[in-house]
Amino acid sequence: MIFRTRCFETLFHLGFRKVRKWHVSKSPPCYEVERGEVMKKTWYLIIGVVLLVIGGMAYGYHEHHKPKTAQELKTVRVAYLPITHALPVFATKELETADGPVHVELVKYGSWPELMDALNTGKVDAASVLVELGVKAREQGIDVRAAALGHTEGNIIIVNKDINSVQDLKGKSFAIPHKQSTQKILVDCMLEQAGLSEKDVQIVEMSPPEMPSALSVGQIAGYSVAEPFGSLALEMGTGKVFEDPDHLWHDNICCALVFNGQFVDEHHDLAKAFTKAYLDAGTYLDEHPKAQEEISSKYMKFNDQVIERSLKVIGFKDLALTEDRYNALVHHMTHIDLIKKVPAYSEFVDQSLLP
Repeated sequence: MIFRTRCFETLFHLGFRKVRKWHVSKSPPCYEVERGEVMKKTWYLIIGVVLLVIGGMAYGYHEHHKPKTAQELKTVRVAYLPITHALPVFATKELETADGPVHVELVKYGSWPELMDALNTGKVDAASVLVELGVKAREQGIDVRAAALGHTEGNIIIVNKDINSVQDLKGKSFAIPHKQSTQKILVDCMLEQAGLSEKDVQIVEMSPPEMPSALSVGQIAGYSVAEPFGSLALEMGTGKVFEDPDHLWHDNICCALVFNGQFVDEHHDLAKAFTKAYLDAGTYLDEHPKAQEEISSKYMKFNDQVIERSLKVIGFKDLALTEDRYNALVHHMTHIDLIKKVPAYSEFVDQSLLP
């Protein structure tokens, strides 16, 4: 049987092109494409793509190698979480001047793991971070270097109103912001002094902003945290101050100014200038209590009562990360198995950055 063919128009991705009609007998349709035109358009397309790629690479090279502005040359990108422990970083930013040696670019993060990833990979140049996280990174071979503390004191332990002794915490949940933290060490000290351990209390990691609400609904029985999240629970009327952290670990340290090591190697003078500005900002905060409140209110969205209460238990004058303080820190870290191999003081603290 002979089949009459039908006329087809085929759309090609390189353009609309009519194909010739052919009569076919006892076989599928076949088409003769005007190959010359198609090949020409194909080559035009390939050449266009190649030129586009080359142009993009040239632009990227130009942007990467173009001279930096005076401000860019003295910029330090600093990561932080919005807590009172980062106040010296905020003050450094507030006190900078256009003709000063340092320009601070603040980079806000929502969690410690996210912040540490940015520091370790060089997305930021420095960070106000839990000092234990810095030590742990150094133990793992990551080149981070501390220059100073973030504050003295400033930690708080809060429990619900039904808890009257450490023994009352048995079988209940207790929150900390991160396993690698002074808050974790304080909880372990508290339990150990009462003859308890983590086997008796369920320790859970929780974001500090979630802690006051979790306490109010009974999800947790208490928490150890940096301010202002302890004062927030007191203001809400859902918790009470439990243990004095200084009795658990005298002169406990929590946060530190930590640099990415590569940034220090490549921009040592700038890192040193920032460290001086940071320490000067700490002194300024200590001498100007009103400035503490004003700067805190700008960077942390809490009411005045919470800010005022939280600032009563934190200091910014003595921010030196001394060898004695470091030794006490790593003693506690090894005691509760937070680290196995202790980095030497000189490995972690870069004294060449100090004024």
